[in-house]
Amino acid sequence: MSGWSCLVTGAGGFLGQRIVQLLVKEKELQEIRALDKVFRPEVREEFSKLQSKIKLTMLEGDILDEQYLKRACQGTSVVIHAASVIDVTGEISRETIMKVNLKGTQLLLEVCAQASVPIFIYTSTIEVAGPNSYREIIQNGQEDDHLESTWTSPYPYSKRLAEKAVLAANGWALQNGGTLHTCALRPMYIYGEGSIFLYGHIYQALKNNGVLKQNSKFSLVNPVYVGNVAWAHILALRALQDPKKAPSIGGQFYYISDDTPHQSYDNLNYALSKEWGIALESRMSLPLCLQYWLGFLLETVSFLLRPIYKYQPPFTRHMVTLLNSVFTFSYKKAQRDLGYEPLFSWEEAKQKTVEWIGSIVKEYKETLKAKTH
Repeated sequence: MSGWSCLVTGAGGFLGQRIVQLLVKEKELQEIRALDKVFRPEVREEFSKLQSKIKLTMLEGDILDEQYLKRACQGTSVVIHAASVIDVTGEISRETIMKVNLKGTQLLLEVCAQASVPIFIYTSTIEVAGPNSYREIIQNGQEDDHLESTWTSPYPYSKRLAEKAVLAANGWALQNGGTLHTCALRPMYIYGEGSIFLYGHIYQALKNNGVLKQNSKFSLVNPVYVGNVAWAHILALRALQDPKKAPSIGGQFYYISDDTPHQSYDNLNYALSKEWGIALESRMSLPLCLQYWLGFLLETVSFLLRPIYKYQPPFTRHMVTLLNSVFTFSYKKAQRDLGYEPLFSWEEAKQKTVEWIGSIVKEYKETLKAKTH
Protein backbone atom coordinates (compact mmCIF):
# COMPACT_ATOMS: atom_id res chain seq x y z
CA MET A 1 0.00 0.00 0.00
CA SER A 2 1.87 3.08 -1.23
CA GLY A 3 1.37 6.57 0.19
CA TRP A 4 -1.02 5.53 2.94
CA SER A 5 -2.26 7.34 6.05
CA CYS A 6 -3.48 6.17 9.46
CA LEU A 7 -5.93 7.60 11.99
CA VAL A 8 -5.35 6.59 15.63
CA THR A 9 -8.15 7.36 18.08
CA GLY A 10 -7.23 7.69 21.75
CA ALA A 11 -3.77 8.65 20.47
CA GLY A 12 -2.93 10.70 23.56
CA GLY A 13 -3.59 7.79 25.91
CA PHE A 14 -1.34 5.22 27.58
CA LEU A 15 -1.49 2.77 24.65
CA GLY A 16 -2.27 5.24 21.87
CA GLN A 17 1.03 7.09 22.31
CA ARG A 18 2.99 3.83 21.91
CA ILE A 19 1.07 2.95 18.75
CA VAL A 20 1.90 6.36 17.24
CA GLN A 21 5.59 6.00 18.19
CA LEU A 22 5.81 2.65 16.37
CA LEU A 23 3.75 3.79 13.38
CA VAL A 24 6.33 6.46 12.57
CA LYS A 25 8.72 3.69 11.44
CA GLU A 26 6.27 2.09 8.96
CA LYS A 27 7.20 2.08 5.27
CA GLU A 28 5.47 4.47 2.85
CA LEU A 29 3.30 5.95 5.61
CA GLN A 30 2.66 9.57 4.66
CA GLU A 31 0.56 10.85 7.54
CA ILE A 32 -0.53 9.93 11.05
CA ARG A 33 -3.70 11.56 12.30
CA ALA A 34 -3.72 11.44 16.10
CA LEU A 35 -7.20 11.96 17.50
CA ASP A 36 -8.13 12.44 21.15
CA LYS A 37 -10.54 14.54 23.18
CA VAL A 38 -7.61 16.52 24.61
CA PHE A 39 -3.82 16.16 24.47
CA ARG A 40 -1.83 16.72 27.65
CA PRO A 41 1.11 19.17 27.27
CA GLU A 42 3.71 16.38 27.61
CA VAL A 43 2.01 14.38 24.83
CA ARG A 44 1.93 17.44 22.57
CA GLU A 45 5.65 17.88 23.20
CA GLU A 46 6.35 14.20 22.42
CA PHE A 47 4.32 14.30 19.20
CA SER A 48 5.90 17.57 18.08
CA LYS A 49 9.29 15.78 18.15
CA LEU A 50 7.88 13.06 15.88
CA GLN A 51 6.71 15.68 13.37
CA SER A 52 10.30 16.02 12.14
CA LYS A 53 10.10 12.40 10.92
CA ILE A 54 6.56 12.29 9.47
CA LYS A 55 3.48 14.41 8.94
CA LEU A 56 1.66 14.05 12.27
CA THR A 57 -1.62 15.90 12.66
CA MET A 58 -3.08 16.24 16.15
CA LEU A 59 -6.87 16.39 16.13
CA GLU A 60 -8.81 17.28 19.27
CA GLY A 61 -12.42 16.21 19.03
CA ASP A 62 -15.25 14.06 20.33
CA ILE A 63 -15.68 10.46 19.14
CA LEU A 64 -19.45 11.13 19.17
CA ASP A 65 -19.18 14.09 16.76
CA GLU A 66 -20.05 12.59 13.35
CA GLN A 67 -18.99 15.60 11.28
CA TYR A 68 -15.65 15.72 13.05
CA LEU A 69 -15.09 12.00 12.43
CA LYS A 70 -15.91 12.45 8.74
CA ARG A 71 -13.21 15.08 8.38
CA ALA A 72 -10.73 12.94 10.36
CA CYS A 73 -11.37 9.84 8.20
CA GLN A 74 -11.43 11.55 4.81
CA GLY A 75 -8.59 10.13 2.69
CA THR A 76 -7.44 7.78 5.46
CA SER A 77 -6.27 4.24 4.64
CA VAL A 78 -6.32 2.69 8.13
CA VAL A 79 -8.16 3.38 11.39
CA ILE A 80 -6.78 2.07 14.69
CA HIS A 81 -9.54 2.60 17.23
CA ALA A 82 -7.89 2.64 20.67
CA ALA A 83 -10.13 5.26 22.31
CA SER A 84 -12.40 4.12 25.12
CA VAL A 85 -13.56 4.96 28.62
CA ILE A 86 -12.02 2.48 31.06
CA ASP A 87 -13.77 2.26 34.41
CA VAL A 88 -13.77 -0.64 36.87
CA THR A 89 -14.73 1.29 40.00
CA GLY A 90 -18.08 2.68 38.83
CA GLU A 91 -17.11 6.35 39.10
CA ILE A 92 -18.15 7.19 35.52
CA SER A 93 -21.81 7.04 34.58
CA ARG A 94 -23.08 4.03 32.64
CA GLU A 95 -24.54 6.35 29.99
CA THR A 96 -21.15 7.96 29.30
CA ILE A 97 -19.35 4.62 29.03
CA MET A 98 -21.97 3.12 26.71
CA LYS A 99 -22.02 6.22 24.50
CA VAL A 100 -18.25 6.48 24.05
CA ASN A 101 -17.38 2.79 23.91
CA LEU A 102 -20.32 1.46 21.91
CA LYS A 103 -22.00 4.33 20.08
CA GLY A 104 -18.64 5.95 19.30
CA THR A 105 -17.37 2.70 17.76
CA GLN A 106 -20.55 2.17 15.71
CA LEU A 107 -20.38 5.76 14.46
CA LEU A 108 -16.73 5.42 13.49
CA LEU A 109 -17.47 2.20 11.55
CA GLU A 110 -20.24 3.93 9.61
CA VAL A 111 -17.99 6.88 8.82
CA CYS A 112 -15.24 4.51 7.63
CA ALA A 113 -17.68 2.87 5.21
CA GLN A 114 -18.74 6.29 3.85
CA ALA A 115 -15.13 7.52 3.59
CA SER A 116 -13.97 4.22 2.02
CA VAL A 117 -11.42 3.40 4.73
CA PRO A 118 -10.52 -0.26 4.01
CA ILE A 119 -8.87 -1.28 7.33
CA PHE A 120 -10.26 -0.99 10.86
CA ILE A 121 -8.39 -2.37 13.90
CA TYR A 122 -10.15 -2.34 17.25
CA THR A 123 -8.50 -2.35 20.67
CA SER A 124 -10.74 -4.63 22.69
CA THR A 125 -9.98 -6.08 26.15
CA ILE A 126 -9.62 -9.42 27.90
CA GLU A 127 -12.68 -8.40 29.93
CA VAL A 128 -14.99 -9.23 27.01
CA ALA A 129 -14.11 -12.89 27.74
CA GLY A 130 -14.60 -12.71 31.53
CA PRO A 131 -13.77 -13.86 34.14
CA ASN A 132 -17.36 -14.69 35.08
CA SER A 133 -16.61 -16.53 38.33
CA TYR A 134 -13.61 -16.69 40.64
CA ARG A 135 -14.32 -20.44 40.93
CA GLU A 136 -13.78 -20.99 37.20
CA ILE A 137 -10.17 -21.68 36.19
CA ILE A 138 -8.99 -20.66 32.71
CA GLN A 139 -5.32 -21.29 31.96
CA ASN A 140 -3.74 -20.63 28.57
CA GLY A 141 -7.13 -19.90 27.08
CA GLN A 142 -7.47 -19.67 23.30
CA GLU A 143 -9.77 -17.96 20.83
CA ASP A 144 -11.71 -21.11 19.97
CA ASP A 145 -12.70 -21.56 23.64
CA HIS A 146 -15.56 -19.11 22.86
CA LEU A 147 -15.44 -17.40 26.24
CA GLU A 148 -17.78 -14.45 26.76
CA SER A 149 -18.37 -12.14 29.70
CA THR A 150 -21.82 -12.34 31.28
CA TRP A 151 -21.35 -9.19 33.38
CA THR A 152 -23.63 -6.21 32.76
CA SER A 153 -21.10 -3.81 34.30
CA PRO A 154 -20.78 -0.98 31.75
CA TYR A 155 -17.10 -1.38 30.81
CA PRO A 156 -16.99 -5.10 29.84
CA TYR A 157 -20.56 -4.92 28.48
CA SER A 158 -19.87 -1.91 26.24
CA LYS A 159 -16.57 -3.33 24.99
CA ARG A 160 -18.14 -6.72 24.24
CA LEU A 161 -20.93 -5.15 22.16
CA ALA A 162 -18.48 -2.81 20.42
CA GLU A 163 -16.18 -5.70 19.51
CA LYS A 164 -19.13 -7.63 18.08
CA ALA A 165 -20.05 -4.58 15.96
CA VAL A 166 -16.48 -4.31 14.65
CA LEU A 167 -16.21 -7.99 13.70
CA ALA A 168 -19.70 -7.97 12.14
CA ALA A 169 -18.64 -5.00 9.97
CA ASN A 170 -15.95 -7.10 8.29
CA GLY A 171 -16.88 -7.42 4.62
CA TRP A 172 -18.98 -4.23 4.48
CA ALA A 173 -19.09 -2.61 1.06
CA LEU A 174 -17.30 0.74 0.98
CA GLN A 175 -18.52 3.83 -0.84
CA ASN A 176 -15.82 3.40 -3.53
CA GLY A 177 -16.75 -0.25 -4.15
CA GLY A 178 -13.99 -1.68 -1.97
CA THR A 179 -14.38 -3.93 1.07
CA LEU A 180 -13.87 -3.18 4.76
CA HIS A 181 -11.53 -5.53 6.65
CA THR A 182 -11.71 -5.45 10.46
CA CYS A 183 -10.11 -7.28 13.36
CA ALA A 184 -9.99 -6.91 17.15
CA LEU A 185 -7.15 -7.34 19.62
CA ARG A 186 -7.88 -8.47 23.18
CA PRO A 187 -4.89 -7.54 25.36
CA MET A 188 -4.46 -8.84 28.90
CA TYR A 189 -4.14 -6.29 31.74
CA ILE A 190 -1.65 -3.75 30.32
CA TYR A 191 1.22 -2.46 32.46
CA GLY A 192 4.19 -0.19 31.78
CA GLU A 193 5.35 3.39 32.10
CA GLY A 194 2.39 5.77 32.30
CA SER A 195 -0.21 3.22 33.49
CA ILE A 196 -2.79 5.11 35.54
CA PHE A 197 -3.68 1.92 37.44
CA LEU A 198 -0.06 1.17 38.34
CA TYR A 199 0.49 4.82 39.28
CA GLY A 200 -2.53 4.65 41.59
CA HIS A 201 -1.24 1.52 43.35
CA ILE A 202 2.23 3.00 43.86
CA TYR A 203 0.93 6.36 45.04
CA GLN A 204 -1.40 4.69 47.55
CA ALA A 205 1.49 2.54 48.80
CA LEU A 206 3.66 5.62 49.32
CA LYS A 207 0.86 7.25 51.33
CA ASN A 208 0.58 3.98 53.30
CA ASN A 209 4.20 4.13 54.57
CA GLY A 210 5.49 2.24 51.55
CA VAL A 211 3.17 -0.75 51.89
CA LEU A 212 1.16 -2.11 48.95
CA LYS A 213 -2.30 -3.26 49.98
CA GLN A 214 -3.24 -6.77 48.89
CA ASN A 215 -6.58 -7.06 47.08
CA SER A 216 -5.87 -9.74 44.49
CA LYS A 217 -3.70 -12.37 46.15
CA PHE A 218 -5.87 -15.21 44.75
CA SER A 219 -5.49 -14.16 41.12
CA LEU A 220 -3.26 -15.77 38.50
CA VAL A 221 -3.00 -13.69 35.33
CA ASN A 222 -0.53 -12.93 32.55
CA PRO A 223 -0.22 -9.14 32.25
CA VAL A 224 1.18 -7.70 29.03
CA TYR A 225 3.62 -4.84 28.51
CA VAL A 226 2.22 -1.77 26.75
CA GLY A 227 4.95 -1.78 24.09
CA ASN A 228 4.04 -5.32 23.06
CA VAL A 229 0.34 -4.46 22.76
CA ALA A 230 1.25 -1.51 20.51
CA TRP A 231 3.45 -3.83 18.43
CA ALA A 232 0.54 -6.26 17.97
CA HIS A 233 -1.48 -3.39 16.45
CA ILE A 234 1.29 -2.69 13.93
CA LEU A 235 1.43 -6.38 12.93
CA ALA A 236 -2.37 -6.54 12.58
CA LEU A 237 -2.19 -3.49 10.34
CA ARG A 238 0.50 -5.08 8.15
CA ALA A 239 -1.47 -8.32 7.90
CA LEU A 240 -4.66 -6.53 6.81
CA GLN A 241 -2.66 -4.57 4.22
CA ASP A 242 -1.58 -7.87 2.66
CA PRO A 243 -4.22 -8.94 0.06
CA LYS A 244 -3.32 -12.60 0.64
CA LYS A 245 -3.74 -12.46 4.44
CA ALA A 246 -6.62 -9.96 4.81
CA PRO A 247 -9.48 -12.36 3.88
CA SER A 248 -8.54 -14.88 6.61
CA ILE A 249 -7.68 -12.30 9.30
CA GLY A 250 -10.68 -10.05 8.70
CA GLY A 251 -13.45 -10.64 11.23
CA GLN A 252 -11.09 -12.33 13.72
CA PHE A 253 -10.12 -11.44 17.28
CA TYR A 254 -6.76 -12.16 18.91
CA TYR A 255 -5.62 -12.50 22.51
CA ILE A 256 -2.47 -10.47 23.08
CA SER A 257 -0.13 -11.48 25.88
CA ASP A 258 3.65 -11.75 26.12
CA ASP A 259 6.30 -13.50 28.22
CA THR A 260 5.58 -11.65 31.47
CA PRO A 261 5.44 -14.36 34.19
CA HIS A 262 2.02 -15.61 35.26
CA GLN A 263 1.37 -14.10 38.69
CA SER A 264 -1.17 -12.25 40.83
CA TYR A 265 -1.80 -8.55 40.26
CA ASP A 266 -0.42 -7.92 43.77
CA ASN A 267 2.81 -9.76 42.97
CA LEU A 268 3.20 -7.84 39.70
CA ASN A 269 2.89 -4.51 41.53
CA TYR A 270 5.42 -5.72 44.11
CA ALA A 271 7.88 -7.07 41.52
CA LEU A 272 7.87 -3.70 39.76
CA SER A 273 8.25 -1.55 42.89
CA LYS A 274 10.25 -3.51 45.51
CA GLU A 275 13.53 -1.99 44.24
CA TRP A 276 12.31 1.34 45.65
CA GLY A 277 11.59 0.03 49.13
CA ILE A 278 7.92 -0.78 48.58
CA ALA A 279 6.70 -3.76 50.65
CA LEU A 280 3.70 -6.04 50.18
CA GLU A 281 1.09 -6.13 52.93
CA SER A 282 1.23 -9.39 54.89
CA ARG A 283 -2.12 -9.40 56.70
CA MET A 284 -4.65 -12.19 56.23
CA SER A 285 -7.37 -11.71 53.62
CA LEU A 286 -11.06 -12.43 53.99
CA PRO A 287 -12.17 -15.67 52.26
CA LEU A 288 -13.18 -14.99 48.65
CA CYS A 289 -16.77 -16.12 49.16
CA LEU A 290 -17.15 -13.60 52.00
CA GLN A 291 -15.61 -10.80 49.90
CA TYR A 292 -18.03 -11.66 47.08
CA TRP A 293 -21.15 -11.52 49.27
CA LEU A 294 -19.98 -8.33 50.96
CA GLY A 295 -19.72 -6.90 47.45
CA PHE A 296 -23.31 -7.97 46.83
CA LEU A 297 -24.42 -6.32 50.09
CA LEU A 298 -22.68 -3.05 49.18
CA GLU A 299 -24.28 -3.10 45.71
CA THR A 300 -27.70 -3.56 47.33
CA VAL A 301 -27.11 -0.60 49.65
CA SER A 302 -26.04 1.50 46.65
CA PHE A 303 -29.18 0.49 44.73
CA LEU A 304 -31.52 1.28 47.65
CA LEU A 305 -29.91 4.67 48.24
CA ARG A 306 -29.90 5.64 44.55
CA PRO A 307 -33.12 7.74 44.64
CA ILE A 308 -31.71 10.02 47.36
CA TYR A 309 -27.94 9.59 47.40
CA LYS A 310 -25.20 8.33 45.07
CA TYR A 311 -23.25 5.81 47.13
CA GLN A 312 -20.18 4.37 45.42
CA PRO A 313 -19.31 0.95 46.90
CA PRO A 314 -15.58 0.43 47.63
CA PHE A 315 -15.84 -2.87 45.75
CA THR A 316 -18.41 -4.98 43.91
CA ARG A 317 -18.90 -8.66 42.99
CA HIS A 318 -17.49 -7.90 39.55
CA MET A 319 -14.35 -6.32 41.01
CA VAL A 320 -13.81 -9.20 43.46
CA THR A 321 -14.11 -11.67 40.56
CA LEU A 322 -11.89 -9.64 38.24
CA LEU A 323 -9.13 -9.29 40.82
CA ASN A 324 -9.15 -12.84 42.15
CA SER A 325 -9.54 -15.26 39.24
CA VAL A 326 -7.19 -17.67 37.52
CA PHE A 327 -7.42 -16.27 33.99
CA THR A 328 -4.48 -16.60 31.58
CA PHE A 329 -4.30 -16.69 27.77
CA SER A 330 -2.01 -17.80 24.98
CA TYR A 331 -0.90 -15.60 22.07
CA LYS A 332 -0.41 -18.56 19.70
CA LYS A 333 -3.13 -17.50 17.25
CA ALA A 334 -1.64 -13.99 16.95
CA GLN A 335 1.76 -15.64 16.49
CA ARG A 336 0.42 -17.87 13.71
CA ASP A 337 -1.75 -15.35 11.83
CA LEU A 338 -0.03 -12.01 12.49
CA GLY A 339 3.56 -13.14 13.00
CA TYR A 340 3.37 -11.69 16.52
CA GLU A 341 6.33 -12.11 18.83
CA PRO A 342 6.81 -9.78 21.82
CA LEU A 343 9.01 -6.83 20.88
CA PHE A 344 10.09 -6.40 24.50
CA SER A 345 11.23 -9.21 26.81
CA TRP A 346 9.96 -9.42 30.40
CA GLU A 347 13.35 -8.15 31.63
CA GLU A 348 13.24 -5.12 29.30
CA ALA A 349 9.62 -4.35 30.14
CA LYS A 350 10.34 -4.74 33.86
CA GLN A 351 13.40 -2.47 33.74
CA LYS A 352 11.58 0.31 31.88
CA THR A 353 8.63 0.15 34.27
CA VAL A 354 10.83 -0.01 37.39
CA GLU A 355 12.71 3.12 36.27
CA TRP A 356 9.41 4.95 35.76
CA ILE A 357 8.19 3.91 39.22
CA GLY A 358 11.48 5.23 40.60
CA SER A 359 10.64 8.66 39.19
CA ILE A 360 7.24 8.54 40.95
CA VAL A 361 8.88 7.64 44.28
CA LYS A 362 11.46 10.41 43.88
CA GLU A 363 8.79 12.98 43.01
CA TYR A 364 6.69 11.93 46.01
CA LYS A 365 9.63 12.24 48.41
CA GLU A 366 10.57 15.65 47.03
CA THR A 367 6.97 16.84 47.47
CA LEU A 368 6.98 15.62 51.09
CA LYS A 369 10.30 17.34 51.74
CA ALA A 370 8.96 20.61 50.30
CA LYS A 371 5.91 20.43 52.60
CA THR A 372 8.04 19.97 55.73
CA HIS A 373 10.24 23.00 55.00
